Order: sequence, then structure tokens, then C-alpha cells
Amino acid sequence: MSAKRITIDSKLLRQYSSRSKKRAPKKIRYRILIVCEGIATEPNYFRSIERKYGAGLVYELTIQGEGANTVQVVDKAIELQAKASPKYDSVWAVFDKDSFTDNSFNAAIRKAKSNGIECAWSNEAFELWYLYHFHNRVTAMSRTEYKKSISEAVNRSVQYRGRKPYQYEKNATDTLDILQKYGSQDNAIKWAEAQSLTFTDTKFAKHNPCTMVFKLVRQLIGEDEAFNKLVKEKIESAE
Repeated sequence: MSAKRITIDSKLLRQYSSRSKKRAPKKIRYRILIVCEGIATEPNYFRSIERKYGAGLVYELTIQGEGANTVQVVDKAIELQAKASPKYDSVWAVFDKDSFTDNSFNAAIRKAKSNGIECAWSNEAFELWYLYHFHNRVTAMSRTEYKKSISEAVNRSVQYRGRKPYQYEKNATDTLDILQKYGSQDNAIKWAEAQSLTFTDTKFAKHNPCTMVFKLVRQLIGEDEAFNKLVKEKIESAE
């Protein structure tokens, strides 16, 4: 997918550009690359985030669905970053444990880290991130359970009751709207992060349930303090 360029003044950008009314606001573009294992579910979700939050942020987002295994996703992210000019400011590999071997899953995460690639991995499936919008899941579950669990969670929500029974579909394009209307993104971030902190070793394939998607989402919606600091530094260096 070709990059969609977003060059709009964010609150942070306006804060620094307003120091001098005589100078025109500087438009600082940050470039984020997301390489996904899936070719529809994950790309559809992140494109929805771009559409909803892009107008308030300053970034250029490239989303690429690969339909590949864990290590191949990381390899593609490394390749695209190496070819990029200018380099991406943030590069993410998005993949799941699914049925991949423990060794393959762990190796992909280690390889990403050693090459400066961020990992928004999930164990077992990306849909765990969706489920956290409704309740705090702390016990292991199989990827075959997510469709039923998400459907039930939406149907049980107070706001959804009385409507036609909802059925989660993996490649749907309205999932972000459903999650935010009937669930809580703030809770999802809080619960996913809390669960990730219960694991202290590097046997990632055994971390079930666990998802790091909250880290990428936090960056895309402008709530990643470390990333925002980089934006600030980039603005100041351009003045």
C-alpha cells in the first residue's frame, strides 16, 4: 500500500510554532511503517486508526500486509527500512503466535529487537487486543475462541442490547468503530499493558494471553510519551 501523507499541525506542533507569530508554522512529518502478518484484519484496523486520528497528528503511515510467517514479517520490515529514503522514524512488525512454533515466534521477536524493529505481537491472536476493549482477560485462550468471545462481549454491552445480534467477522472494516462504541480503548490499553507486565522472562511463546498491540496504538493516537519527545526534538531542531 502506498503511503498516505498526513501533514497537519498537531497540538504539539502548534505549541512550538506559536512561539513566534511572525514565522509560519513548520510542518514536521514523521514516518511510521507497519508490516503485518495478516493481509486484511490488521491492515484494516490500522487504516481505520489512521483515518480517525491522522487529522490530529503529524505522520506518514505505510501499512503493508504480508500474509507471511513471523520471521518473514520481521525480515520484510528490516528490508523496507533499509531501502527507505528518508528512513522511517518508527518501524513495527505485527504478528501472532497462532500455530507457529515456539522457536519461530521467539526468534522473530529477538531478531526484531536486535535490528531496531518494534514488535506488536500477540499470543495467541491479534483479536486478543479487541477482547481487551470489553474485559480484562488474564487466563490463556486458544485463537479459535476469539470470534465467539468478541461477539458475546459486544452483544452483552449495555449500549448494544436490543440490536440485531452482532457476529464478529475477521476481515471487517468497521471493527474499530464497533470496539470504540461498545467497548473502551482506554481500558484495552490499561489491561493489555498490565497483563504484559506479569511476564518477566523472554519465553514469549509462553506468554498467553499477551499482546503488545497497545504500544503501537498508543503511538498512533499520540499518547506515547517517548515518541512525542522525539517529535518535540525534531520540531526544535527544525526551528
